[in-house]
Amino acid sequence: MPVKLIATNRKANFEFFLLEHFEAGIALKGTEIKSIRAGHVSLSEAYIQTDGNEAWLVNAHVAPYDPANRFNHDPRRSRRLLLHKREIRKLWDSVRQKGVTVIPVKLYLKDNRAKLEIAIAKGKKLYDKRADIARKDVEREIQRRERMR
Repeated sequence: MPVKLIATNRKANFEFFLLEHFEAGIALKGTEIKSIRAGHVSLSEAYIQTDGNEAWLVNAHVAPYDPANRFNHDPRRSRRLLLHKREIRKLWDSVRQKGVTVIPVKLYLKDNRAKLEIAIAKGKKLYDKRADIARKDVEREIQRRERMR
């Protein structure tokens, strides 16, 4: 199974504790998959919305495909996620808890199909973010000293 990484939500790990991951397919229109394959996607402001029956990717930007001109799609339209019923129910149950949300983490091509890795996430406090930065600085310093030897 060759997997080609297209886009990542780089702020996801910094802003949230990622509790549980899921792989979802995406229902796309014709020109959207071409833009995705070209790598013209942004997940930075995107989130997942669910009502217990369906899950939607909201506010993800898939750039218009230039050669398609008038047959193009709306760049920020909501896209339906293809998940099993029990997965949608699990997302719905977790979202109803206070401080828990569902966010997209990665978009990749797996067997020529666009897949989205989503995660149940809980927001970090400011002191959690500072602790992460301090931990990364220490790790970087240790690696730097090992290279000097």
